[in-house]
Amino acid sequence: MGLVRLYAAVAVSGFRRYATYRVATAAGLFTNTVFGFIVAYTFIALWNERPHLGGYDQAQALTFVWVTQALLGAACLIGGGFQEELQERIRSGDIAVDLYRPADLQLWWLANDLGRAVFQLLGRGVVPLVVGALCFELALPRDPLTWLVFLLSVLLGVVVGFGLRYLVALCAFWLLDGSGVNTLNGLLSIFFSGTLLPLAVFPGTFGEIVRMLPWAAMLQVPADVLLGRHGGAGGVAAALGFQVVWAVLLLAAGRSVQAVATRKVVVQGG
Repeated sequence: MGLVRLYAAVAVSGFRRYATYRVATAAGLFTNTVFGFIVAYTFIALWNERPHLGGYDQAQALTFVWVTQALLGAACLIGGGFQEELQERIRSGDIAVDLYRPADLQLWWLANDLGRAVFQLLGRGVVPLVVGALCFELALPRDPLTWLVFLLSVLLGVVVGFGLRYLVALCAFWLLDGSGVNTLNGLLSIFFSGTLLPLAVFPGTFGEIVRMLPWAAMLQVPADVLLGRHGGAGGVAAALGFQVVWAVLLLAAGRSVQAVATRKVVVQGG
């Protein structure tokens, strides 16, 4: 119970830390909303030419746009998060202090990131979705259970995103500069999560492959859960199971890499 309280306190600390950046939050909120309008009108033009592209009608496509804007900050779909801070602590040697804490390094950062994600979802996610619903015809569900399952899927997507970014952060044990791998991860997240276009529009074998990658669990799966595209309870369970499998695999991979890295910590520049 003591460790549970500790990680809960870390999560609350992460929430409060990001809540202090009010100007940055307001700027991000404004940007998400404006960009949502730009993408929405682009999708309207595209769906007027290609109705039911990817199996979405226009209302579903617009819903996908505004769900994307709601999750950009929480899921770190265009960057952000903890990885640069952790990389700097590794580079400076402060990671040695972290390893002496009576807490697991991975769980510590996971709790911190979950606190950040909750704030970003509330601070930058709710308003764009409400604005989108007021200005466009969206296919939002009325069933409260669907919204609860959606939030569960969002949580799992955040954990999957954490697992990917934790692996990226641990690269700093071997690299002097993590900016390159951070940029690569950002590009992969934007393209393969569905941020630019729903992954369902990608044709053939390529589409099947990208929908099986972990990035799909960050945005595509939660959005499709909200839109009811998984065909009943069995389909929803399979979608959530897909997220759980990737979350477990990535967290296990991160723990393995962490174990290798911390056997012999080389302090770079410190």
